[in-house]
Amino acid sequence: MINQLLNDHKINETEIFNLLSSMSGNGSDYSDLFFQHSIAESWVLDEGIVKDGSYNITHGVGARCVSGDQTGFSYSDDLNLKAIQGAVDFAKGISNHKSNKPPKILKSTSYPSKYAAISPLDSLSSEQKVDMLRQIDSMARKEPKVAQVNASLSGAYTEVLIASTDGVYQVDCRPMVRVNVSVVVEHNGRIEQASTGGGGRYDYSYFAKNSLAETYTKEAIRLALVALESKDAPAGKMPVILGSGWPGVLLHEAIGHGLEGDFNRKGSSVFSGRIGEKVASEKCTIVDNGTIENRRGSLTIDDEGTPTQETTLIENGLLKGYMMDKMNGRLMNKPSTGNGRRESYAHIPMPRMTNTYMLNGDDKFEDMISSVDDGIYAKNFDGGQVDITSGKFVFSANEAYLVKNGKITTPIKGATLIGSGDEVLHQISMVGDDLKLDPGIGVCGKDGQSVPVGVGQPSLKVDTLTVGGTQL
Repeated sequence: MINQLLNDHKINETEIFNLLSSMSGNGSDYSDLFFQHSIAESWVLDEGIVKDGSYNITHGVGARCVSGDQTGFSYSDDLNLKAIQGAVDFAKGISNHKSNKPPKILKSTSYPSKYAAISPLDSLSSEQKVDMLRQIDSMARKEPKVAQVNASLSGAYTEVLIASTDGVYQVDCRPMVRVNVSVVVEHNGRIEQASTGGGGRYDYSYFAKNSLAETYTKEAIRLALVALESKDAPAGKMPVILGSGWPGVLLHEAIGHGLEGDFNRKGSSVFSGRIGEKVASEKCTIVDNGTIENRRGSLTIDDEGTPTQETTLIENGLLKGYMMDKMNGRLMNKPSTGNGRRESYAHIPMPRMTNTYMLNGDDKFEDMISSVDDGIYAKNFDGGQVDITSGKFVFSANEAYLVKNGKITTPIKGATLIGSGDEVLHQISMVGDDLKLDPGIGVCGKDGQSVPVGVGQPSLKVDTLTVGGTQL
């Protein structure tokens, strides 16, 4: 797809090398071109009717020159050579130093692919896509308390070509699918809502093969029915058990961003300059891993053409490293860890997470619960707010329970968890052996850019955490 598109515009490897030569002639440290072609669709069924849908095709190229810690960037959604040259000329204005240093000879390297290079959009007919959504609607309405149902299906297929002055010439083909289910339940005048879903770098058959549409529907109903029975949450400092899987979003937001290279190079992270120091309980080992097959946050290569890897960030409580792109790695005298990511050709790359999670410990979930006399079990999360540089956070639990005398008891609503990432890491006294990754729903925002990510963790016991509640 991307090669055919470039051929149609009479752009070949020689032309790309000449553009890079023009970019390197201004004395910049590094330059690259990022070509992209994407197709995406979405289907939305609301109250049994297809009420919304879209189909989009986008393509373009981003041109970037880096000089020191400064970046010149421009992009074009027109792929004729004159338009690309205009973007190149604008980007290389970052530096006016003359240089005769040519780009390295462009070279493609074969890396093990983390997903199939097949468009998911063609894996089902339009009728089959709508039928999947109608089945979700029908299954949900078998529960008498369900008052409203919303189901959506989306898919995308992106091909990129990355060429850079350090000799990279790489193509990557990236599929993505997702299903989301939302229900509203009503009983005795009380109304509650819940949603769930999942996906990854598959085609649409992934949902049918694993009966996931039914799984998501049942889970959304379960969450909503639990909410119907919930009581107001208490407030104060108390022990908190965090559930496995999606609650890892707290680690992602409150800790993961602070381990990205740009914040640490600038000294604005609580983790800056602390490599080798104890920053967490010795029970904690946290990694970022872009190599897990078919995961939402995985990539064969990042958006600078570097193969992704598993990077140990914290090991047994000690800070081991940061996530790097090429620019911040060069300025910190570290190699890229394959974490250079961008939302699209119209955005600059920066260090971003892929799949970030805590590894298994040796503790049993049942032992965590039995160790708590008076606390809460936060099984699942909604969103939250985080100050990336300080790690201070406020997260809402959309499924939580009181823990009394070592037993899970009443479901509660309105529980918020308040603290800072580095403090929480030291308060973790038990790490479960039940690691789960999220079902494929993560989206990470940073500096106005959104990228798909994965999160995860085993169950955790935090000895003391501030809970904001609604109980009077």
